[in-house]
Amino acid sequence: MSNRKLNVFLPLLFAITLALGMYLGHKMPGANTGAQTLLFTRPSRAPLQEVMDLLKIKYVDTLQVAQLQEEAIEGLLSHLDPHSIYIPPSNLQSVNEDLEGHFSGIGVEFNIISDTVNVVSVVPGGPSETAGVQSGDKIIKVNDSLVAGNNITGEKIRKLLRGPKNSKVIVSMLRQQKVTPIQIVRGDIPLYSVDASYMVTPEIGYVKISKFAGTTYQEFMDAVRKLSKSGMSKLVIDLRQNPGGYLDAATRIADELLDDNKLIVYTKGKGYPRADYRCEKPGLFEKGGLTILTDEGSASASEILAGAVQEWDRGTLIGRRTFGKGLVQEQFDLSNGGALRLTVARYYLNSGRSIQKSYADGRQAYDDDIMNRFNHGEFVNQDSIHQLDTLKYKTAAGRVVYGGGGITPDIFMPFDTSRFTNVLTAMYSRSTFSNFTYQYYNSHKNEFDQYKNATLFTNQYTVSNEVYNAFKAFAVKDSIPGVASINAHDEKEIKTRLKALLARQKWGYPGFYEALNKDDEMMKKAVEVLNKD
Repeated sequence: MSNRKLNVFLPLLFAITLALGMYLGHKMPGANTGAQTLLFTRPSRAPLQEVMDLLKIKYVDTLQVAQLQEEAIEGLLSHLDPHSIYIPPSNLQSVNEDLEGHFSGIGVEFNIISDTVNVVSVVPGGPSETAGVQSGDKIIKVNDSLVAGNNITGEKIRKLLRGPKNSKVIVSMLRQQKVTPIQIVRGDIPLYSVDASYMVTPEIGYVKISKFAGTTYQEFMDAVRKLSKSGMSKLVIDLRQNPGGYLDAATRIADELLDDNKLIVYTKGKGYPRADYRCEKPGLFEKGGLTILTDEGSASASEILAGAVQEWDRGTLIGRRTFGKGLVQEQFDLSNGGALRLTVARYYLNSGRSIQKSYADGRQAYDDDIMNRFNHGEFVNQDSIHQLDTLKYKTAAGRVVYGGGGITPDIFMPFDTSRFTNVLTAMYSRSTFSNFTYQYYNSHKNEFDQYKNATLFTNQYTVSNEVYNAFKAFAVKDSIPGVASINAHDEKEIKTRLKALLARQKWGYPGFYEALNKDDEMMKKAVEVLNKD
């Protein structure tokens, strides 16, 4: 009986409670602010999303919505700094691989000559070497896809050769007029960022860093340990044309060069609290002569490393003013498979100087800055350098330095503009040098067996008149204008480039840089400075 009475009065009780709650809620302060409407209506959409929805539903023609969205994103970012960028899904993997320091593939370097894919080199210990692929092989087919004489591009062949680790691919190779199918099991292929390390003199070591990736610090440590065992007491670090990369890689290397608890760099942004990066442990090369080579292509993480060395007067910077990128990006993954690389902070060196150049005049002016420097004569005359930041800062030893537009080196080295005559420019743009050396090396391999290492080759090999004349004949066939009127300076440049590329064919990038640097003026200056220490 009691349960029956409860069932009768229960709906009435709920109704009274609900009415009372609504009344009290209406009378409470702030009840009419509109906040309660979130419970009953959809959140309002942003105008951009409304426009996209209307286009999808109402527009008269069918639209490529994904492309429109990408263009809209890029339009938004165009009003920000030049380094906040959108990475489409199709590009994200290659961008990440470059910074992570590896990818999954077969482990060959190739070039394309006359619609033929030529294997230039094989990664030592990689999948292709294990399967028997050799330098000089020509790739005819990848699985069932014909790639020879098929208007193949570098991007297409990379997509065919790369794939998941441990997956199999059959590559048909042409070798000595015979086509042989070779099964290759794909594996992790390293993307080295320390391109070369060798002893320049019995005391001076050299390390070339091409970018700051996930593996750069360990590569640098391995190189310095190897050089130290060979007697290195002084070091040249080459950061020319190094566009940067991971901040962490640069600060960890700086920690190996600077002592105590020195401040390397700090970052700070509107929604990004200050973060200090200091030396934390005893370094591998805190003592001994040090020079760092820079140019207008040295940016971001390169400028952090070079700037820290300059700020603490640890070594001598040689070369030309750096790019001027002092912004920190953070990458955010997006739901469409792409990513947003957004600037979240600026970085500042120990003295407080920022080396970020101005982007107030827009992206086009920012992109034109390097060419404007060249046109203003800055590449050949130190007096033409225009400091964009009039504030003066001081290094630990009291030397005056400037911010706001890259790092000006301690010793200026002009750019050799005569390297880019019309004939040389044509040879570079048409890959005439690399195409010739590939063919010459593979038809004269026995001639290079007498050189046991790159150092002996660099010191003993000379490009003969026979090789030089063969190159000129090749250039004429390649439709290079002006070959008959090559001057003495161009001839020297050609022979230097040919020697370096022949060394690369046999010893890779370590051989290339060792041969190329033999007559490099900036390297000569670095050796001169270190020999005075």
